[in-house]
Amino acid sequence: MLAFLGAACAAMTRRRAILRAGALTGILMGALPLAACKTLSSDGGMDAVASATGDALSKDVAAIRTPEQAAVARAKIEQLLRRPLTVGSAVQIALLNNRGLQAAYNELGIAEATMVEASLPPSPTFSLQHISGQVEFEIERRIVANILALATLPARTEIAGEQFREAQLRAAQETLRVAAETRRAFYRSIAALELSGFLNDSEAAAQSASDLAKRLSESGGMNKLDRAREQVFHAEIAAQVEKARQQAISEREGLVRALGVSGSDLPFKLPKSLPALPARPRNFPSVEMQALARRLDLQIARIDLDAMAKSYGLTRTTRFLNLLDVTAVGKTAVDRLRGEHIRDLGFEAAIQIPLFDFGEVRVRKAEETYMEAVNRLVEMSVNARSQAREAYQAYRSAYGIAARYRDEVLPLRQTIADETSLRYNAMMTDVFGLLTEARERIASRASGIEAQRDFWLSNVDLDSAILTGSPGVGSQPSLMAMPSLDEADPH
Repeated sequence: MLAFLGAACAAMTRRRAILRAGALTGILMGALPLAACKTLSSDGGMDAVASATGDALSKDVAAIRTPEQAAVARAKIEQLLRRPLTVGSAVQIALLNNRGLQAAYNELGIAEATMVEASLPPSPTFSLQHISGQVEFEIERRIVANILALATLPARTEIAGEQFREAQLRAAQETLRVAAETRRAFYRSIAALELSGFLNDSEAAAQSASDLAKRLSESGGMNKLDRAREQVFHAEIAAQVEKARQQAISEREGLVRALGVSGSDLPFKLPKSLPALPARPRNFPSVEMQALARRLDLQIARIDLDAMAKSYGLTRTTRFLNLLDVTAVGKTAVDRLRGEHIRDLGFEAAIQIPLFDFGEVRVRKAEETYMEAVNRLVEMSVNARSQAREAYQAYRSAYGIAARYRDEVLPLRQTIADETSLRYNAMMTDVFGLLTEARERIASRASGIEAQRDFWLSNVDLDSAILTGSPGVGSQPSLMAMPSLDEADPH
C-alpha cells in the first residue's frame, strides 16, 4: 500500500509542470484495471440454475421476464392442461407458472446486479472552488479517489462472485422445492379423489342395503336390531363420504396453488387413481454420500464459508487502515492588475489514524463469524447424513407396507368378502357378520390407497433429502376412523 502511494506521489511530482484538470481524471481512472469489471449476463444467471436442476427434473426451467417469453410459456401451459395431468406435466406447469418461483428468479437477477455493482471501482469525486477578491481570484479543482477501495477491489469482486454463485444455488434449491411440493400435492390430490370415489361407491351400496333392510323390516323379515345396524352402517359411510369429498377439495386446491393456475385453467383433469407401485424399490447403498455430494444447502454453506474466509483475510489485511483517500489538487490564481496566471498542482492524502480502534474488534468479529459458519456447516453435514438415512428407511418401509396391501391384504379381503356373501346367502351367517366384513373391507381398501399415497410421498421426500434438504411432510392421517362394530356392540 505504501509503495502504491509512493508511486502515485512520484508520478504526480514528475508531471507537476504539465498536469491539467483533464489529466487528473486519467491518472485516477488508470487504476481501473486493478479488477476486471463484471457485466450483466444475457440469461440473468439462469443457465447455472438449469444445469443444477437438469438431472433431477429434466424439465424446462426459465425466468419469464419479457412478453415474448410469457407468451411461449403460456402456450406450453395450455397444451399441457388439455390432457389429464401427470406428475411430470404438473411439475412443468409449476416451473413455468408458479409466481413464487418466478419471484425467486427475480431475486437471482437482483443478486447478479449486486455482483456487477460490487465489481465496479468507486467513482471519484470532483469539486470546484472559486474564491474572488478585489485584486485576484483563485480557482481550485479537486478529484478525490478512495485508493483503499481501489486496492481491495479484486478481493471484493471475487467475494461478490462467490455470493452470486450462492444466489444461483438458492434459486436452484427453490426450483427443486417447488417441484417437490407440486409432486406431493399431485399425489395427495389423486389419493383423496380415489378414496372419495371408492367411499362414494360404498355409500351407494350401503344405501341399497339400507333400503332393502327397511322393506324387510316393514314386512317382518328383519328384526329391529338388524335394521338399526344396517342404518348406522349407511350413516357412518355417508359421513365418511362427506369427509372424503372435503379432503379431495382441499387437496385439489393445494395442487392449484402449487401449479399457480386460476380462472379458466381451474377445470384441469386428474387421473382417477394413483400410479402403480414399481416392481421393486430403489436401492441406495450410499445414500449418505449422495446427500453430502448433491445437497444444495450444503453447497450453499460451503460457498458461504469460502466467501467468509476471503472476507476474513481482507479484514485482517486492512485492520489498521479503514480510510485512505487521495486527492489530486489543481489551483489557478489570476492577478487582475498584473494579468498573471499562477498554476499549482499537488495532492492530498487522508488517512484515518486508529487511535482507539486498532482493528482488533473487526478481526475478532470476522473470526467468530467464520468459526460460526464452520460449526454450522459441520452440523448440517451430520444432519444431512441422518436425514438421508431416515428418508431412505421411510421409503423402504412405505414400499413394504404398500406392497403388503397390494399383494396380501386386499386379495385376502376380497376372498373373505366373497366367502361371507356366500355364507350369508346360504343363511350360515347373520347380518352382523356381513356388516362387520363390509366395514373391515372398506377400511382395508382405504388403508391400501393411503399406503400407496404414502409410498409416493416418501419417494418425493427421499429425493428432497438427497438434493435439497427440505423437510418432507410425511404420511397423512387416515380418513377411516370409524369404530369397529365389535367396539360398538359386543354381540
